[in-house]
Order: sequence, then structure tokens, then C-alpha cells
Amino acid sequence: MHALSYDYSPWTFWNNASAEEHQAQIEHQKALAQRDGVTIGERAFLSPLANVDAETFVIGPDSYVAAHAYVTGEVSMGENCTINAFTVVRGAVTMGDAVRIGAHTSILGFNHSMDPAQSVFRQPLSSRGIVIGDDVWIGSNVVVLDGVTVGSHAVLAAGAVVTKDVPEWSVVGGNPARQLRDRRDGVAGSSASTRPEAGLVPAVAGPDDGLVPVIAGRDAGLVSVVAGPEAGLVSVVAGPEAGLVPGSANDGGLRSRLAAFADAARAQATDVLARCWVGEDDGYFVDRPGAARTVRAQCDAVEIADLLLGSAPPQLPASEQARRLAGLQDPVTGLVPEFGTQPDASLEFGKGPATYHVLSVGYALDLLGSGFSHPIHAVANTGAAELVSALEALPWRKEAWESGAWVDAWGTAAYWNLARQHRLAAAATGSSRLDSLSGVNPHSAGSVEALFGWLLARVNPASGTWGTPAHDTRLKVVNGYYRLTRGTFAQFGLPVPHVENLVDTVLEHGADPRYFAAGSQNACNVLDVVHPLWLASKQTTYRAGDGKAWATRQLEQAITWWHPGEGMSFSASPESGVQHLPTLQGTEMWLAIIWYLADMAGHAEALGYRPRGVHRPEPAFSLPRL
Repeated sequence: MHALSYDYSPWTFWNNASAEEHQAQIEHQKALAQRDGVTIGERAFLSPLANVDAETFVIGPDSYVAAHAYVTGEVSMGENCTINAFTVVRGAVTMGDAVRIGAHTSILGFNHSMDPAQSVFRQPLSSRGIVIGDDVWIGSNVVVLDGVTVGSHAVLAAGAVVTKDVPEWSVVGGNPARQLRDRRDGVAGSSASTRPEAGLVPAVAGPDDGLVPVIAGRDAGLVSVVAGPEAGLVSVVAGPEAGLVPGSANDGGLRSRLAAFADAARAQATDVLARCWVGEDDGYFVDRPGAARTVRAQCDAVEIADLLLGSAPPQLPASEQARRLAGLQDPVTGLVPEFGTQPDASLEFGKGPATYHVLSVGYALDLLGSGFSHPIHAVANTGAAELVSALEALPWRKEAWESGAWVDAWGTAAYWNLARQHRLAAAATGSSRLDSLSGVNPHSAGSVEALFGWLLARVNPASGTWGTPAHDTRLKVVNGYYRLTRGTFAQFGLPVPHVENLVDTVLEHGADPRYFAAGSQNACNVLDVVHPLWLASKQTTYRAGDGKAWATRQLEQAITWWHPGEGMSFSASPESGVQHLPTLQGTEMWLAIIWYLADMAGHAEALGYRPRGVHRPEPAFSLPRL
């Protein structure tokens, strides 16, 4: 890429520019930062061709200012904000996070007086300021005048002249701008998504969002332009290409198809397990024929057998399978290494497969009527202050999924330690009360309370999630949300915070055709949407119809993906390589997902099974209430 291109496409700079170009940008930022009142965040980009001459200027991490922008006054930009080419931002202007401003736009946080006694240019300026919330998309050639507040999640259509406050989630356009609709009306599953005035809705803002967010339809008073994917627009259409499968107002035979699916799965369960059983070396399970031996494959086999057969896998007695799994636990750390490896200094919580084994082995042992032999010391020995430091150090902004997975494993380890205490209490005293065993503390004082306190304090109220969405997708944030809440709020039977905003966030992600169009789904992505929606449905009826419609569409597809005698593949896409091959992991996950989808659709009883392992719907544990 030519160096000058970065000035006009600055979102490409840090990933594509040379080391010399990186250094030149750093030096440019250092020169700007020498001015009083200038603060520049990490991985921000300021084109040397832009005129940044503000009295105070704050630009957050991963934000940028493109060529020929003109910035003066007192301007503050949050994270992941953009000021595209030839845009003017002047006066007192404050932006939240993820504000994307198209080219040739004017954000004017000041005004002239108009006393007829003298020329306008001689009169004093006034400034009430402009405040822009989070996740706002401002199209090209927009004008925002002084004194305006733009609510979070709003969209200002190309050419709009905004003279009054814009409510949250509003889509506005025209001169003067007026509200065209609520942005949430365009989410798949809403009956409003096919209305003429819905037209095109902006996709998740991407690096090309300097292009015009066109709001088509008669009510917009704008010309409909279908610019294609490069314009950051998606057409809301019904049909397979939009990830929508026509549903039916009534059952339409879905209940009977679910029953037939479950009957076939139960009838073929022994074949699915036998296909992945290797008889040598006392026998073991693999994820698929020819794959390496793994701990997770053994655990997935236990979960599949419990779901479909109501027993342990027939290859070995339940007691023997429990003995083998429990025998893998390292007594020093309490973690379970992968088969073929010995516990050593590299066995560390948060790294490698041992972290997920906290979930898979723990629940497999539970289904086999057993449990861990030792506490998970790597978690039990973590004090409240140490835990908070570990939570702070997680890469929430860059890897929300990784961070959520860490919390999931920590919360689950805490649960197993408490459950182990529960078993000891029952054995020692004959009581089933958790608080009956005095003098045994499975955790450092206050660590579990610190976990939930930190999570409640750090959740984003606007989205109901943890972590920051990337510039063009909510995938990691939503997927990380599932992992985090599965091992904490869901597992301990506690309500999730900001539940209605969460539903909006998850349904918006669930409408992304990259992950949910017919044939593009994989087990993780569907599970990580349906579980939060299902969890939220236990607290609120907000947008319940939208959630049910989404679940029904996905369900009608998922039950067609069973491979006779082999189970289900992780990915529905034939282009996903080995992930499209039937596996124990894919089978275990999709069986649980189908239950959640069916329960959202109101037909779970037709399946005749209910997850009891990693994906169990009931809380695994309840803390004693005062």
C-alpha cells in the first residue's frame, strides 16, 4: 500500500504500515503531545495531512483522524472513534466510544451571534457544546449544530442537518433532521425489518464507515443506494441469504420434526460413540476417527451418553471412566493436563487445555456420580486482591472471548471446590447443608464475592456485556459474554445485569449474516447467542418474540444437520474443512444447543432430553442466602 493511502484509510495503518512508517507516526504524535492539553491513546492514528489545532484534544485508543480533517476547540474522542477525510470538528465536542464520522461532515460546537447592529463576523462566539454518545454512526455530509446531544446507538443519515437532540437508537435524516425510525426495528426477527421504510440498515460499523449510511424508503426522503458490502450496508431481506428461514405462525410440524430428530439420535447414539472408540491401550475415545486422544473427547462421550442413553458410555463401566478421569488430576495445582503430558511447571491456570478441563472433566465426573479428588488449588489459593489484579490484567479490549473464558473457568473451579466441600460436609455430618462444615474454607476469604463484585462494577450498562466490540463485529464480545456468564451468574443462579440492553446487543449480533446466514453457522456462535437470550428470558419478556423467532429459524436448520450414525459436525459450512466432519464435540454441543433453541421456541419437551453437564440450564450451585 502506498504510504499516502494511510492518510485516507487510516484504519489500515497499524496492521500494514512498515516499521519506518510506524516510527514516523509515533514521532508525529510525540510532537503533537508536547502541546498542553493533548492526550493520545495507544494505536491511535493522526494523519500529518490533518490540521489538529485544538486548545484541548483527547483521542482514545484505536481512534483516528484522517487527511484534511480540521479539528479545533475542545475536542474529546473515546475509543474506536473516527474522523474521516475532509471532516470539520470545531468547538466543544465530546464523543463517547465507537463514534464513526463520515467524510465531508461538520460537527460545529459553537455559533455566531446575529445582532443586526453589526456584521456577523465581528460578533462574539457562543458555545453550548455538542455531546455524542457511544456507538453512533454519522454519515457523510452531515451537519451537527451547537447545543445538540446525540444519544448512544443513533444513526445520522447522509446529508442530515441536525439542529435538535437525537434520542438513543434513533435513525434521523433530512434538513432539518427528523426521526425516521428506531434502529432496533431492523434487527432480524422483528416484524419491522421488512417494512419499506426499513430499507437498508447499517451493518456493524467497519473501517469503510466513512461511506454513507443510506436510509432508504419513502419516509427517509433520501435516494436509495445499494452500494454493496464496501459501503458497510446490509440489505434486510427474508430468505436463506439473510440467515432467515421462513417460520410459521403455528407449529407447522416443528414439534414432530424435533421428536423425530431426537428419536434418531437416541437410536444411533451407540454407533456415534463406537465410531470414536479406540480399543487399544485399554481403550479410549477420540473426537473423530483418526484424531489424537484428548481429555475432552472422553468427556464429550460421557455427556452424549448421558443425554441420549441416560447412562455412561457402554464401552466402560461408569466407575472405571470416573477413576480414569479423576486420576488425571494433578494434586499440586488441582488442574488436569492433556493425555500424554506430565504435570510440571507449565501446568498453569489460564493456559492451555487444562483450563477448559476444569469444565469438561468436572462435569463428566459429576455425570458419572463422582468428582475431583483434590481441590483446584490454583483457584482456591487466590485471594480477593490477587483475583482482582488477575481480572484487571485480562485483555478485555482486544480479546473479550479469551477474558470471558478465563472467568468461566475460574467460576467453575470455584464451584467445584464448593461442591467438594459440600460432599465432605455430607459425608462427615450426614447433613446436606453447605454451611454445616465448619473450619473448611475452599477459597481464600472474599474471593468469590470479589469476582461478582468486580463483574458487576465493570459491566457496560449500555450493552450489558464486558469488553469492547471490534470495529466491524460483536462476535468476541458476545461469545465472551456466554463463557463469562455460564461459569458465574448462570452457574451460581444469580441474575445478569442490564438485561434488556444485553438482549438488544445479542440480537443485533444474531442478525449478522457472516455468522448466522444459512450454512455459515458453527456451534460456538449459535450457542453463544442462544444461551444469553435464554438466560435473559428468565428475567424479562423484553423482545421475547424476536428471541423466539431467531431461535426457531436456527432450530429448523440445526435439526437437519445430523449425519446418520456419525453425529454432528462443529460447523455447518462445507468450506470449514475438518470442522465440517462429524465429531463428538460437535455432537455434544449441538445436542445442547438444539435443546436451548427448542426451549426458546416452546418445544423442548418434544426432544425428551435435557442437558445436565457443561451446558445444563439449571444453576449448578446456589450460595447460601443470609
